[in-house]
Amino acid sequence: MMKRLIAAAAFAAASLFAGAAPAMAQEQDQDNDYRVNQLIIYGDDECPPSTGDEITVCARKAESERYRIPEDLRVSGDPSNKAWTERVLSYETVGSTGINSCSPAGAGGELGCTQKLIDAAYGEKKESGSDRFSELIAKEREQRLSTIDEDAAAEQGRVEQVEQEYADRKAAEEAATSDAASGEETAEPAQ
Repeated sequence: MMKRLIAAAAFAAASLFAGAAPAMAQEQDQDNDYRVNQLIIYGDDECPPSTGDEITVCARKAESERYRIPEDLRVSGDPSNKAWTERVLSYETVGSTGINSCSPAGAGGELGCTQKLIDAAYGEKKESGSDRFSELIAKEREQRLSTIDEDAAAEQGRVEQVEQEYADRKAAEEAATSDAASGEETAEPAQ
């Protein structure tokens, strides 16, 4: 009994540390110079603007969706929630063989497998969430990166202007210093 408790405690500790490593790696990947704020807004609500260190990505939904249960939670996969028509249709294909049956028995049985795959793919597409935050984030990131060249050119122009002003001031100081030194040299031989 004691060995089982020790083994269970060791397993629990190992699983905690194993789960913490990927989480820490994700945090390090996300520690860029910006943060992403993902929001779902409804109707004509305004999306808050992005700030300097935060990208705001808004997914817009219809106003009629504001107070409804989210789409992902509306559908349940529980067999007790299955409609009777679906149950009856599933019994229609029991024992079917031959063309378009997706069974190894009978000629052309494999032809129905493709149709089942297509139907399953469309069903998954229909049930998947319509909010694709990764695409919205990529679009916002691309928009933000599009202004980098203009900002860099403007900053470079300001730097060059400051350098030119410094060079002009330095040249004026050197000219004043050389004029003062040449004025002293001409004054000494005259004495």
